Amino acid sequence: MASNNQGQQGGNQGGRGSQGSQGGGEGRGFAGMDEDRQREIAAEGGRASHERGTAHEFTSEEAREAGRKGGEAVSRDREHMAEIGRKGGEASGGNQGGNQGGNQGGRGGNN
Repeated sequence: MASNNQGQQGGNQGGRGSQGSQGGGEGRGFAGMDEDRQREIAAEGGRASHERGTAHEFTSEEAREAGRKGGEAVSRDREHMAEIGRKGGEASGGNQGGNQGGNQGGRGGNN
């Protein structure tokens, strides 16, 4: 009886091994595909629904509400918001000595 169980286990393990090597991703089906392939399939579905006229089109009020909810969700992530602030400061030249040089020059002139 022990040999029967071992045989079944070996068969199951072989099945798992072949599934893992098929797509190179984790899991099976859509979730196991790489992101590019998922995007292609989703885009095909979107195009098809627009062609049939069954695609949902947001009203301006729905879009406004969705944007508000998304903004609230993103702003809860303080680390992400700090990163955005740093990038904005860098882009505006805030940490590149532009203001510091002006202040130092002003102080130097007063002495």
